[in-house]
Amino acid sequence: MTTNPQRNDRVRPVRLRTSGATLHPLPDGAMLVRPDEPLGPYPQVLTDRLVRWAKIAPNKICVAKREANGEWGKLTYAQVLQAVNAIGQALLDRGLSEDRPVAILSENDLEHFLLMLAGQHIGIPTAHISPVYSLVSRDFGKLRHTLGLLTPGLVFVSNGERYARALEKVVPHNTEIAVTAAPPPTKNKKTTLFAELAATKPTPAIESAHQKIQPDAVAKILFTSGSTGMPKGVINTHRMLCCNQQMIAQVFCFLQDEPPVLLDWLPWNHTFGGNHNIGIALYNGGSFYIDDGKPGPSLIAETVRNLREISPTVYFNVPKGYEDLLPALRADEQLRENFFRHLRLLFYAGAGLSQPVWDAYRDLALQTCGERIIMVTGLGSTETAPMAIQTTWETDQAGVIGIPIPGVEAKLVPREAKLEVRVRGPNITPGYWRQPELTAQAFDEDGFYIFGDALRFVDPADVNKGFLFDGRFSEDFKLASGTWASVGPLRSRILNHFAPYVRDVVITGHDRDDVGLLIFADADACRALCPTLDCNLSAAEIFSHPQIRAYFQALLETCAADSTGSSNRVTRAIIMEELPSLDAGEITDKGSLNQRAVLDRRAAIVQELYAPEPSSRILRVNARF
Repeated sequence: MTTNPQRNDRVRPVRLRTSGATLHPLPDGAMLVRPDEPLGPYPQVLTDRLVRWAKIAPNKICVAKREANGEWGKLTYAQVLQAVNAIGQALLDRGLSEDRPVAILSENDLEHFLLMLAGQHIGIPTAHISPVYSLVSRDFGKLRHTLGLLTPGLVFVSNGERYARALEKVVPHNTEIAVTAAPPPTKNKKTTLFAELAATKPTPAIESAHQKIQPDAVAKILFTSGSTGMPKGVINTHRMLCCNQQMIAQVFCFLQDEPPVLLDWLPWNHTFGGNHNIGIALYNGGSFYIDDGKPGPSLIAETVRNLREISPTVYFNVPKGYEDLLPALRADEQLRENFFRHLRLLFYAGAGLSQPVWDAYRDLALQTCGERIIMVTGLGSTETAPMAIQTTWETDQAGVIGIPIPGVEAKLVPREAKLEVRVRGPNITPGYWRQPELTAQAFDEDGFYIFGDALRFVDPADVNKGFLFDGRFSEDFKLASGTWASVGPLRSRILNHFAPYVRDVVITGHDRDDVGLLIFADADACRALCPTLDCNLSAAEIFSHPQIRAYFQALLETCAADSTGSSNRVTRAIIMEELPSLDAGEITDKGSLNQRAVLDRRAAIVQELYAPEPSSRILRVNARF
């Protein structure tokens, strides 16, 4: 393996992993993929790195967030360590433990950051719960379920008034509530200001508690999205967090050359933002700028504002984030120059990135700084801390997820004409909090965690060219003919074919004769197809315009003509007038589409799509192949 292909000298230099992996066939037809490079030593507790950097670079910015006055509120490594000790003492004084952990219900902010690290530093788990469970839900079913599993001794929210309804209706009366501001008007519940926790005087009990932490003790609990049921509490041990950061440092070697600078919005109740990205900054002595923006028309402007001031050295986002940022980068030269100035690597995860968006970032980097910036992705999950399989070289196509990283071995098991991937290593969860039956289902007889995902070789003759994602078994379905439709690869192909006029699609066809689409189109891109359209037209009016429908009809026909069989030939589609709803769970906190939630919520539209007499909204091509 080489760091970068020697195509030309226009790739920005970046030090990445150069070791490969070896394929080992097994007697039962499965295959093991083992990395050639061993895993190096790592600390026992992640906050050991905080202590280290507070000594080496006490005045370096550790974390920052823009304040109400528009200025960045910054905390140095020395200030963060001081606050962590004070808050840790407050948690010890309350007798918190694994049986009575800290539950954090609110968004990313400085207090959330300090409380999380304080818990890890003294061995008291923190549980990070999606704000949607508190702010959007009407019956608080998921919040009640998660708090019931946790039995927390302390519940934290940033703004008590904003979370008052959830705190009043779900948090037990004997559970203390901590708030940064605006204590809620709750009755018979103790409420404490965060400032009071941070003002606690540390004692020698802090160091004593820290030294007692065992590697396999619970550091934090993260809940999966619960798209197919109630959320599962994934145990994250101290060993998982620490070894995974060492794994990352060994494959993204440039992180050790200079402290990274991150600007990041990804929610900390997810492993991508809360483990991977925070951990990278802390482990390598970097600076983490909290971005209050996120994908979406109303919030991407804040990300753009921040990127005009902060030049990241590595940038992490989900595909929707890259898509929504792209128009601003194209339109604003100063923004482009600041974004690419110090950038060493672009990284995406959470969903597949379309090839046109991939190509656009390569082109923009070349135009702006005369060099391509390598863009990579990988495969991981909440259960793997999260990085497990990773690309560390430049490729020409989106979607190459790489090979197992040091310390992780992957097993490829034949299943339904595909290869199911399973992984084993010190970064893998021991199971689900207080749900032993779910834990037993998550591992095979050899102790490999079962992703539920399929992979395929980029080149079957060379494992070191990596793997491509080949779908999620839970999303795949059979047509009425018994033919399997693989949703992941089909969705990726459709997004590439329909780009840039489609933001996302949901694949239909379970027990039907043919495959269909629910299309979430891009109103701005569609408007550009027909410049004479009235600029005051709504998105629904744009999507129903005859010229727009004719263009989508043509795209549907060419897509069908390029198909190879009934399982990947789309014969019908409908352009959605209503955007996917975050409140209804159709969009995750990370901005990706929840296919199952969309299908469930829009079951009537799916029925309309397959009606014997299709409505005028349906686009169709000949169903015969």
